[in-house]
Parts: sequence; C-alpha cells; structure tokens
Amino acid sequence: MKIWVDADACPAVIREILFRAAERTGVQLTLVANQVVRIPPSRCITFMQVASGFDVADNEIVKRIVAGDLVITADIPLAAEVIAKGAHALNPRGELYTADNIRARLTMRNFMDTLRASGVDTGGPAALSQSDRKSFADHLDKFLTRHATKH
Repeated sequence: MKIWVDADACPAVIREILFRAAERTGVQLTLVANQVVRIPPSRCITFMQVASGFDVADNEIVKRIVAGDLVITADIPLAAEVIAKGAHALNPRGELYTADNIRARLTMRNFMDTLRASGVDTGGPAALSQSDRKSFADHLDKFLTRHATKH
C-alpha cells in the first residue's frame, strides 16, 4: 500500500501530518503537484512534479494507483476515479470517500458547479479548523492501522 497526495491543494498542516505518519509507519508517501512542494528528507517520502494543466496531477495519480492505495484529496471527481480503481480516498477534513457516499458527493459537486456557472455565489469551503485536522489525523491513523500491515 502507498499513499498518494493531490498536493496542489493539500494544506501544509495536512502534509505535515502525512510526513509524520509516513516516517512512523514506513508507508511510502508520494506527493504529486504541478509546482514544487517541499518535502523532508526521507526514504519514505517522494515528490513528483507534473506539467501544468487541468487535472494533470489527478490523471497521474489515477494512472499510478493500485487497489488498496490511499489517495489524499478534496477533489471529488478524483476520489470517484480512485474508488473505481479499488483504492481509497480521504479528504483533508478527515472524510473517507466510499463507494456508498461518492455518488452523492459527485451529485452535490455538480449541482454547486451549475449554480456557480449561472452566477450564484456559493462561497468556498470553510477554513480548515483544529477539529478538521484532528479528524484527518484520527482517520488516517485508523486507516493505516487497518491497512498498512497488509502490504
């Protein structure tokens, strides 16, 4: 099992949690982005820079994941593709996307896109709170406890 991070939009505080988890567990962590992201020196942590462009990092992640991998992303269409390939997706707020909940998330995302396209100001997501960080760390820890030993 590997952890892949859609790093272009991943908050720095979440990356730090991931860096510590990779070091603690020895699970391979790869950050994928179209601009340079600093990573600590580690045998477990790598960075892959991709070309700029719409969904280039997402497409690279989908191309490389295998069933059982974990992808960290807030991108719902990417999460849907990850789940379709038998991998897992966790967002930076600690919500694990599943086959059971991804369709509803996609529907809501598409609805909000339609509203924005018609000129409605839907606002953006709330800032990442301390409870979001804790939820992410807790869900990541539970996931790694359950899955990391199976690689």
